[in-house]
Amino acid sequence: MVTQKIVISNPTGLHLRPAGNLCKVAMNYKSHITFNYGDNSANAKSVLSVLGACIKCGDELEFICDGPDEEEALKAIVSAIETGLGE
Repeated sequence: MVTQKIVISNPTGLHLRPAGNLCKVAMNYKSHITFNYGDNSANAKSVLSVLGACIKCGDELEFICDGPDEEEALKAIVSAIETGLGE
């Protein structure tokens, strides 16, 4: 299991388009990928779960990847978020 915290920099947070892009990246990996925000957690492979988290610009998320390709998955997710998730 690997984890990393990252701050969301998208000005509009994780609305439908960036949430969908995050899920697309996560779906490329076999590992179980979740993220914690506040006292809650969400499945990074579920658009509804990501949207339900109501993540705003400046929110800090802790991504947790657990599985056979966890290191690659975490790097890809962090890279996607750092580049704005297509925004």
